[in-house]
Amino acid sequence: MKPDHATPPAPDLLNLFGRRALVTGASGNIGRGIALRLAEAGAEVVVHFLRDADGAAQTVATIKTAGGTAVAVQADLGSAPAVNDFFTQLDSAGDVVDLVVNNAAIQPVTEFADISAEQWRDVMSANLDSAFFVIQAAARRMRDRGVAGAIVNIASIEGSDPSGGHSHYATSKAGLLMLTRACALEYGHDGIRCNAVSPGLIERPGIEQSWPDGVARWREKAPLGRMGDVSDVADAVLFLLSPAARWISGTDLLVDGGMSAVSRW
Repeated sequence: MKPDHATPPAPDLLNLFGRRALVTGASGNIGRGIALRLAEAGAEVVVHFLRDADGAAQTVATIKTAGGTAVAVQADLGSAPAVNDFFTQLDSAGDVVDLVVNNAAIQPVTEFADISAEQWRDVMSANLDSAFFVIQAAARRMRDRGVAGAIVNIASIEGSDPSGGHSHYATSKAGLLMLTRACALEYGHDGIRCNAVSPGLIERPGIEQSWPDGVARWREKAPLGRMGDVSDVADAVLFLLSPAARWISGTDLLVDGGMSAVSRW
């Protein structure tokens, strides 16, 4: 289909009214922040979770309290059949999505030599395979309905600059960045956009106690002098899903306080 190229009025550039967004891994932290921001912009939100039902319920309750619309749906995204069943469930409930955020991920810390084959596969399944299966299922439905949808994959600056103990995680995020470009290439003619957001170090409860040296180094080196906030990531996702980014596809938006500009020499 041919998408509408008309420039929206400035107040409508970040307007998602009439859209339905799926956010995977939305039971807490970054996923919750993204879901809340999209709901604030007017989207109806499908809050996906795997195990944390209470966290997902809290995300939904917060959205509804603010006047938004949301529903929590549990699903294992680790296989194509499971993801297809998940989308069939959404279809049956009338929760057909045209915006997707692949946020679900795991981030274990293990030295390269100690990573087992099982752990390697677990990380690839959670961080890369799931996004591939979700994109396939969602884009197929967008194309069949003639909807110019948008997809955002939550990658990481470690997709291009790994840190110790994260070789499996960094590799999965590098793969996600290439998956983003491939998606943009092959679905662009259907009016479907696909982009990535690569966060740097994001503040979360307990991080200063569990990793004080790392936090201190980040603040010292990052040009903007602080850790990122969940809202920094959520706002970037909102932009890429919105009409303001209507001619942006296949890109990776670095949300890292300028850390990527710091010289490695």
